[in-house]
Amino acid sequence: MDVLVLIDKLDDLVHNAKPVPLTDQVRVDKEEIYDILDQMRATIPEEIKQARWIVKERQEMLAEAKREAERIVKEARDRQERMVSEEEITKQAERAADDIIEDARAREREIRLGAEDYADEILNTLEVNLSKFIAAVQRGRDRLAGKEEPAEMARD
Repeated sequence: MDVLVLIDKLDDLVHNAKPVPLTDQVRVDKEEIYDILDQMRATIPEEIKQARWIVKERQEMLAEAKREAERIVKEARDRQERMVSEEEITKQAERAADDIIEDARAREREIRLGAEDYADEILNTLEVNLSKFIAAVQRGRDRLAGKEEPAEMARD
C-alpha cells in the first residue's frame, strides 16, 4: 500500500476520533494506530527501495547517455580527422599529378626540340647531298649536251 494512503488513513482516524470532554484531546483506538504504523513500516522500506532503484536507473540512464554522447563526439572527431586526412591525401595526389604533368610537358618539350634538331640535321645533310646530286646531275647533263669536256680529256 502507498505510504500517502496510510498517512491519510491515520489523519482520518485522528480527525474522526471521539473528543475527550473538556480537553483538546481525542480518543483513538490504539490497535488501529498500531496497525496503520505497522503497515507504514512495511511500506516505507519498499518505497525507499523503489526510490533508490529509480535514482539508480536515472543515474545509469544518464551515464549511458553520457557514454553515447562521448561515443558520438568521438565518432564525429574520427570522421572529421579521416575527412581531413582524405582531403590532405587528395591535395597531395593533386600536387603529385601536377608535378608529373609538368615533368611530362618539360620532357615532351625536350624530346620535341631534340627531334626537331635531329630532323633539321637530317634535312641539312639531305640538302647538302641533294645539292651534290643536283650538281652531279647538272654536270652529267652538261657533258651530254657537250658543254663541258670531261676533265680527263682536257688533260690529255
